[in-house]
Amino acid sequence: MQQQIKAILQALGEDTNREGLQDTPLRVEESLKFLTQGYSTKLEDIINNAIFQSDMDEMVVVKNIELYSLCEHHLLPFFGSVHVAYIPRGKVLGLSKIARVVEYFARRLQIQEQLTKQIAECILEVTDAAGVGVIIEAKHLCMMMRGVQKQESTMKTSMMLGEMRSNPASRAEFLSLVV
Repeated sequence: MQQQIKAILQALGEDTNREGLQDTPLRVEESLKFLTQGYSTKLEDIINNAIFQSDMDEMVVVKNIELYSLCEHHLLPFFGSVHVAYIPRGKVLGLSKIARVVEYFARRLQIQEQLTKQIAECILEVTDAAGVGVIIEAKHLCMMMRGVQKQESTMKTSMMLGEMRSNPASRAEFLSLVV
């Protein structure tokens, strides 16, 4: 990978022998491996049996989970917040595992729409919840630094599954708790 990064820098017109760039190919390789570690991580290791029996049947909400990912179209970052809610049906998921699920899918080349869906479907599958809701609000550097260069633009996506989709009261409760 370092050779390809060096070739890219040279194609951009850079002198890869100058002091500031000598270790850049190694640093970029390490950075990309970190930012895409979702490919090499296993969901089972993230969940790590942190699913617990519970008679809780009211909505569980975790909001403002920080999100950092890379746009699959331009390899530029997008970042923001994720709000996740689920309605338990006999099982609850360890609190930190919700943030880890977000990270698991975010640490891949992504589009926000797909990321929202992946998180929601995963929480539903892992918990067998009656309903799941996910909202992501993010800023995309591919839109801010290039193209239309709109600095204040924010993208919001949502995914509602099960009772969060079919029951207007559940959907409204979730939305009121995260706004």
